[in-house]
Amino acid sequence: MKVQNRETPIPKTPQMNDRDFINDMLSTEKYMTDSYCTFLNEASHQHLYNEVLHIFTEAQNCQRELYNLMFKKGWYALEQADQQKLQQSYQQFQGYASQFPYNNMVQ
Repeated sequence: MKVQNRETPIPKTPQMNDRDFINDMLSTEKYMTDSYCTFLNEASHQHLYNEVLHIFTEAQNCQRELYNLMFKKGWYALEQADQQKLQQSYQQFQGYASQFPYNNMVQ
């Protein structure tokens, strides 16, 4: 079952429309934040890390706003999670957690 708002209609034309532009911007922001994450994980210079972290936060907020806009307009649908699949994933994680060296710290 999909979780989605009622879709805002867009005329079918060969030109890019609002949905196409926003989808392209969202994809770009996702790519950028992924790249910033890689940098942040490997940065050794503290000042540069702080600067890129600030830029990352702005890009992440922009990504979230674009996602919210697309979801609000019904242009972004999500699959509703099946309770049985959630329980299976939880049990699978619990099995992995028992293998951690400090498993008494995992709740």
